[in-house]
Amino acid sequence: MRILLVGGGGREHALAWRLARAGHTLRFTHANPGFETLGERVDAPPLDAARGMDLVVIGPEGPLAEGLVDALEAWGIPAFGPRADAAWLEASKVRSKAFFVRHGLPTARAVRLTAADTLGWSGPGVVKLDGLAAGKGVWVCDDGAAVSQAVDAAFRARPGDALLIEERLEGPELSVLGISDGERVVPLLPARDHKRRYDGDRGPNTGGMGAVAPVRVAEEAACVEVLRKAVLGMAAEGTPFRGVLYGGFMLTRDGPRLIEFNVRFGDPECQPLMALLDEDPAPWFLGSATGRLPGDTLRWRPGAACCVVVSADGYPERGADARVEALPADTEDLVVFHAGTRRVDGVVRAVGGRVFGVTGLGPTPAAARERAYRGVAGVRFSGAAWRSDVGEAWAIPS
Repeated sequence: MRILLVGGGGREHALAWRLARAGHTLRFTHANPGFETLGERVDAPPLDAARGMDLVVIGPEGPLAEGLVDALEAWGIPAFGPRADAAWLEASKVRSKAFFVRHGLPTARAVRLTAADTLGWSGPGVVKLDGLAAGKGVWVCDDGAAVSQAVDAAFRARPGDALLIEERLEGPELSVLGISDGERVVPLLPARDHKRRYDGDRGPNTGGMGAVAPVRVAEEAACVEVLRKAVLGMAAEGTPFRGVLYGGFMLTRDGPRLIEFNVRFGDPECQPLMALLDEDPAPWFLGSATGRLPGDTLRWRPGAACCVVVSADGYPERGADARVEALPADTEDLVVFHAGTRRVDGVVRAVGGRVFGVTGLGPTPAAARERAYRGVAGVRFSGAAWRSDVGEAWAIPS
C-alpha cells in the first residue's frame, strides 16, 4: 500500500517504523533523521503530496482540527483520522466537557470561566486552556491561590478565550485508546503516560516524559465502555468519529473518571503500542477511514514495552540545540524513536524539547524497563535529561 504520513515527531516515527516493517511504501511531508531509511520525503503540502496515495495517516491533532481529512476525502483519498466536525473532541475542552455531561460519561465536576466572570473557586483544581496546547495547556493546582494564579496565566496565554476549571481528582492515570470506524471501536492495549516533568510526578505538565504498556487494571473494561458510549454519542449527534479515540482516565476510589479525549495517538503512548503491535496496522487504518474495521480485536506480541523520553534539560520551557554525539543501535528489543531532531550539514542535532523516545521491550515489565534505561544510557548530547522512574508503578502482573 502507498501511504502518506503527515507529521514528523516521535509518534509519527513510531507509526512509520511499524508501517515500514509491514512492507508498505511510505511518503512523508515532514521527516526527522529517524525517517530517512523508511521512505521518501516530499517537500509539498499534504494535499499535493497525497496524489497517488492509497491512504493518508495523520499524526498530529492540528491538521485534524483544521479539516485535512475533509479536504482529502473531497479528493477521494482515504484519510485516517476524524473530520473537523468530530476533531473538536480534543480541540475544545469546554465543548467536549459538555458532550461528556450530555452522554453520561463519568468525569470531573467543572465550570467554564471567561475573563469577565468572577472566580468563585476554592480548594484544589485543574485549570485547562480551551483549545489545542500540545499537551501543555494544563495547570494542576494544590489550592485556591494556585488556581487563581493559573487562571491569570491562562488568560495571559489566550486573551479572550474561555477556560475550564475542574475538580482535582486523585488516583493513577490510565490511557485507553481505540480505533473507530464511526460505529464500532476496537481497543488497543491500555497504557500509562508520565506527564509531569520530574520524578515522583513533580513539576510542570509536559507532552509526556515516558509511557508503558500494557497496564492491566480492573477498570479497563469500564474505560473501554466509555469509548464505546462516546462513539455512539458522536454518531447520534450526526458527527461520526473515525480514527483513534484516546481516553485519558483517572482511576479514583469512586471508579474511573474521564479527564479528556484526544483524537489521535498519544505521544509517547504510540511508541510502546507500535512496538508491541503484532500485525500490520494499515488495514485497520484504512478500515477506520472507510467505515469498515477489519475485525474485533488486534493482535499483540507477548510481554511489555517501556518508552523513556530523553528531553532537553530546560523542557518544557526551552528546547535543545546540540549535536547528538551517540545513540544506541536499534535491536529486536530496543528502538530509538526520533522526536526533536534535525540533520544539519550531515550532522544529527537535538533541536526540540522532547528529543528521543527510547523504547525497550521484554517478556516482563521489569525487563522492558531495564532495556529502555540501558538504551537511555547510550544517548549523548549536551543537556540531555530524563525521568528515572518511568514504569516504576507499573500495574501489571510480572
